[in-house]
Amino acid sequence: MHDFLLAKEIIKQLDRIVFEQKLSVKVKKVYIELGQVAMAHDGHPEHLEDISEENLQFGLENIAKDTPYRDTQFFIRKTAGESWKITDIEV
Repeated sequence: MHDFLLAKEIIKQLDRIVFEQKLSVKVKKVYIELGQVAMAHDGHPEHLEDISEENLQFGLENIAKDTPYRDTQFFIRKTAGESWKITDIEV
């Protein structure tokens, strides 16, 4: 479940980037760096769960089906640190 929450957050961030950069063409590829991210369920810190790269990929692909990113490929690379970020977008 936490993986899907992060996937939704990544799609929202992608929406912001597309809007801010006024990208009018289709997004083909999105590159994401994923550190050791743990998300709390329902705001309860005792329910922390690490984000799985495979589950995040699955979540992104499924959430993107109902968005303009349905044909977008998502590439996730594990990195050091405790955060995530979109590092590159190909149109």
